[in-house]
Amino acid sequence: MDLPSLAARGPFAVGFASRTFIARDQPDPLAWTSTHPRVPREDRRLIADIWYPALARAKGAAVVYHGALVGEDGRDVAFAITGRALRNAPRAAGPFPLVILAHGYGGTPVAMSWLAEALAAKGYVVVGPHFMDPAITDPAKFIGPLTHRPLDLAAIIATAQGLARDRRGAPASADPDRTVLIGYSMGGYGVLTAAGAPLSPALGPLTHGALAPFVAGAARADELKAAHVVAVVAIAPAGLFAGAEAWAEGGLTKIKAPTLFIVGGQDRTVGYDPGVKTLFDQETGAPRYLLTFREAGHSLGMDAAPAAMRRRLWDLDWFEDPVWRKSRLEAIQIHMITAFLGLEAKGDRQMAAYLDVAEPVSDRTTWPAVKGQAYDAVSPGAPPGTAWKGFQRGHLAGLELRYAPPSAGPDPRPGP
Repeated sequence: MDLPSLAARGPFAVGFASRTFIARDQPDPLAWTSTHPRVPREDRRLIADIWYPALARAKGAAVVYHGALVGEDGRDVAFAITGRALRNAPRAAGPFPLVILAHGYGGTPVAMSWLAEALAAKGYVVVGPHFMDPAITDPAKFIGPLTHRPLDLAAIIATAQGLARDRRGAPASADPDRTVLIGYSMGGYGVLTAAGAPLSPALGPLTHGALAPFVAGAARADELKAAHVVAVVAIAPAGLFAGAEAWAEGGLTKIKAPTLFIVGGQDRTVGYDPGVKTLFDQETGAPRYLLTFREAGHSLGMDAAPAAMRRRLWDLDWFEDPVWRKSRLEAIQIHMITAFLGLEAKGDRQMAAYLDVAEPVSDRTTWPAVKGQAYDAVSPGAPPGTAWKGFQRGHLAGLELRYAPPSAGPDPRPGP
């Protein structure tokens, strides 16, 4: 009803499949003990959910996604989300950009199916790994995801690109030379690392030496950087762990792929300023955008809370924002991500008009007076007014969208 224009469903049916990926010979800092100086190693078998554009004639029952998130008492709370994808539906021809979707700490890709399905319907192949994180209720175990996110992603991205190049399996219709990285929270840390930001040397001792070979200047540092990355979307990315910066000094300047940062102005998990806005300011080597939902918190990457997660506040807060309506959060993100990826991954120059806003603070925008205009009129963008393109009259509030070109500091345009 009040969706911005690019939030509309795409033209493709959506297929769904799963595949096991193997990240070989990975260090496991959670298995380290003081009596054994070397961190144990293991092959990690990671199941990935894959959403892809399917033929319009595809028929069948919609997939029901099943997942579980840890409750306040440390026990898992199971939930189900009814999707719109069809399991193993016949693929559309492609090739389509390849999207790697990295969930947050303790999360699951099915809780981001709102975004995965939307992108698949618009012509993207989306690979969402299950990272098998330890319970987020045990603070000491954060070094597991801290270690595994960049290592898992390096393996999964390379494997998915290889499958696409060989036209095998569910990623067969993907274009490996147009790879998009999308990450939420801990997944945001992972994709910014995969995009080229070298890890801070401080993460070596923090992970009992597990990451030491991969930090900036170390022998294997280059193994974490993915090839053929054309765009990055970082939703509330984590950048600080136990007081240590995630990346080496100046590391974010190494990212060259256009980046869209998305964050809530009241994100108390990863921070805003300092926090995600700081990362936006530091990534001076790439063109980048910062989309801010004023007063929103950290749960931007999650779907609307399913019924099983509405019984206790802890469970609800995995998914829902205390201020913003979730359907609105999702619709605006889909609108903006569609414009950004349409421009950067598909080369559709018409999408630039949705991003090149004349007034970065939505509350300050003006709507042109047009006689006889419908109540639900949609902004054509500037000029003559400054209302952002694609939004309905009266439904553009509480947002900021800032842009900075490469080799520039903070956005010079006036703030609030």
